Amino acid sequence: MIPILRLFLLCVLLALPARGQVLSPQEMLAYVPPPFGLGAALNDKGLYQVVNSGGAPAGFVFTTQPYAPLPGFAGAPVNALVVLDRDGTFVTVRLVHHNEPIFISGMGEAPFLAFFEQYAGKSIWSPMRIGTPYGGADAGSSLIHLDGITKATASVRIAHESIMAAAHAVAREHMQGRVAAPAARPDPDHDEALTWADLVDQGLASHLRVSNAEIDAAFQGTRWAYADPEAQADPDGAYLDLWLLDVSPPALARAALAPSTIAQMARFQGVAPTDEFLLLIEAGRHGLVSESFVRNTAPDLIKAEQGGFPIALRDADFQVDLAPDAPEGTAMILRTDRRLGFNPAEPFTLIIEALREHGFITPEIGRVELQLAHQTDERFFLRERVITPPPPWLEALQNRQIDLILLALGLAALVWALGARMNRFAGWRHFTPARLLILAVMTGFVGFWGQGQLSIVTPLGVLRTALEGGSYLFLLYDPFSLILWAAAILGFVLWGRGLFCGWLCPFGALQEFAHHLGRLLRLPQIEPSAAWDKRLKSLKYIALGGLVALVAFAPQHVDTAAEIEPFKTAITMFFIRDWLYVAYAAFWLLLGMVLFKGFCRYLCPLGAVMAIGGLIRGRDWIARRAECGSPCQLCRVKCSYGAIEKSGKIAYSECFQCLDCVAIHDDEKRCVPLILAARKSTRPIPVQPAPEPKPQEAPA
Repeated sequence: MIPILRLFLLCVLLALPARGQVLSPQEMLAYVPPPFGLGAALNDKGLYQVVNSGGAPAGFVFTTQPYAPLPGFAGAPVNALVVLDRDGTFVTVRLVHHNEPIFISGMGEAPFLAFFEQYAGKSIWSPMRIGTPYGGADAGSSLIHLDGITKATASVRIAHESIMAAAHAVAREHMQGRVAAPAARPDPDHDEALTWADLVDQGLASHLRVSNAEIDAAFQGTRWAYADPEAQADPDGAYLDLWLLDVSPPALARAALAPSTIAQMARFQGVAPTDEFLLLIEAGRHGLVSESFVRNTAPDLIKAEQGGFPIALRDADFQVDLAPDAPEGTAMILRTDRRLGFNPAEPFTLIIEALREHGFITPEIGRVELQLAHQTDERFFLRERVITPPPPWLEALQNRQIDLILLALGLAALVWALGARMNRFAGWRHFTPARLLILAVMTGFVGFWGQGQLSIVTPLGVLRTALEGGSYLFLLYDPFSLILWAAAILGFVLWGRGLFCGWLCPFGALQEFAHHLGRLLRLPQIEPSAAWDKRLKSLKYIALGGLVALVAFAPQHVDTAAEIEPFKTAITMFFIRDWLYVAYAAFWLLLGMVLFKGFCRYLCPLGAVMAIGGLIRGRDWIARRAECGSPCQLCRVKCSYGAIEKSGKIAYSECFQCLDCVAIHDDEKRCVPLILAARKSTRPIPVQPAPEPKPQEAPA
C-alpha cells in the first residue's frame, strides 16, 4: 500500500505547475514605470537591473514568487512584481497573479490591486504594519500603516510577507550593503541662520577653480594641446570657477538663494517631493552648458557619480536669483530623483567635461574630465530609523488580541459544558434556548464579526503546500480561524466531527435557525428514507475527492470548485455578491426550512474532512443500553441527523453532537428502558394466601 501511495504522490507532484512564475523581459518591461527602463538579467530567478533615463543602473525589478513562494489560502503563492531603487525604496509594486478565493470570486480584484499601490515610496527597511478592522498602526509611532482589506486580512498579510521577504532577499544578494543605511531626505524642520561665508567655512559649498594654464596642461601631449588660444593668452585666468551646493535643505537654500527662487522650488517639490536640488554657480570661461543645450533636459557638459554609479541629472528650468552675498556668476539648479539611487547625505562627485576641437571641416572633439567632490553634512537630513517589525504572526495576534481572548474563553466554556457537564447540560430544561443562543453567538461573533468561518480552502491549501514542499506560515496569519481549527481538532479526539459541525460552524447555525423557522411556520418536512439518506451522505465524500483531484491535476480551477461551499457568500460577503452566488447560498437556507441541515449532512466537503478527522476519536462518548435499538427506537426516531442505526449504535461520522439522544438517555420520563425499569420496581408483589390447617383426626 505504501509504495502505491508514494507513486500516487509522485504523479501528483509531476502534474503540479512550476513553483516559480518568472516573467519574460517583455512582460517585465510592461510593468516598469517611466523613467525607468529594463536592464540586464542578473540571475535565473527573473531578477533584472533597472536603468534610469541615462542608461545607468538605478535599481532592480523582480517577481516575488521565485524568491518567496509563500502559499495563499488556495495553496498558490501571491506573485507580485516589485521595482526597487538602489537604496531599497519601493518604486512600484504590482500584482501579477494570485489564486486568493476572496478576491477571485468574492469582492473582486479591485481592493487587492489598490492594496499594492501603497508600497510606492516606502523603504524596505521601514517598519510596516497591516491595518485591520481589529487594529492598526500605533498613532504617532514610526510604524508605517498599510491599510488592510476587511474580510481578507490573512490574504493581504500573505501578500505583504511575500513582498518583504523577496525584497530583502534581493537586497542581501545584490545591493552590496547600500541599503544598510536608508536614503536620507531633507529635514524640513531643521533651521539655522547661515550666510554664504558660513557655507564656505563649513564645507557646505564646494568650490573648484581651474585656471587656463591648468586646463592647457591637461591637454598637453594630445592633438588638442594648442587648440585654445584664449588659454595661452591669459594663463592665470579662470577657465572654470564653479560652486556646488545642495539647496534642498531649507537652511542652505535661504543662505544661497533669493526668496523668489525658493518659492519656485517649493512649488516644484509639491509635485515632485522626491527630487533633490543642486545649485551650480560658474564664473569662468567654461560655462555650465553648451550653446545647443535645451532647457529642462539633462545637462550636456555635466554629470555626477555616487558610489561608482551614475546619477541622473536634469535641469530644473528655474529662473535662479542668488542671495546678496553669494558669488557672482551663471547660476543653474539641477534636480535628481532620490528614488533613482541618489543619497544626498553621502559623498558624490560632480564631473565637468572640458571640450576642445581639432580641425575645421569635421573637427574631432577632445575631452578632459574635471571633478568636484561634495558632501552635505548629515545634520540637514533625516534618515528613517531602522526598526525591525514584529513577525507577521505576532502582529496578527496583537491586532486581534481582544477577539482572541473572548474566543478562547468562549471555546473553553463550551468544551467544559460539553465535556464534564454534558449530561447535566443536555438535561437542563433551558437547554434548547441555551443552544440557540450559543449558535447565535457563533453566527454573529465568530462568523460575521470575526470572519472565522472555516472552509475547505484551508485543508486544500495545506495539501498543496505538502505536495509542493512549501511553508505553512500562511496558517498563522489568521489566528482567529487557527484557534477554531485547534478546537475542531481537539473535538476530533473527544467527540469526533460533532464539536465543529454541531456547535462552531456559522453557516451550520444559519441552517439550524432556518429549520426552526420552518417548524414555526409549520412547513412540511422532507425526511428521506434510510436508503436515500445513506446515498445522499456519500455525496460529500465525492465532492471532497473531486476537490483533492483538482488540487493535484488542475489547481487553477480549485477556487471556482470551492464555491460548492456557500460559506463565503453567506458569512464572508454578507450576501453582497453576484446574484448566482447569492441564489445558491439562499437555496440551501431555504431548503433547510424543510430539509434539516441538508447541505451539512449531504454535500459539505468540509464536513467530509471533519468526518474523516473524527476517526481519531478516542472513545464512544454517548452512553448506550442493551435495550437501545431493541426494543427501543426512540433515540433513532428523534435523531434529525440520521446518525443512529437500527441497532442503536451511534454513527459518529454523522453525529453533530446535538445531545438530543443524551437528554433522552437520562430522562426517566422519555427513555423507554428507564420507564420499564421504573414500572417493574413499583409493581406490587402478589401475596400468596396462607394454607388452611388440616383438621386433626379423633383418636380411635
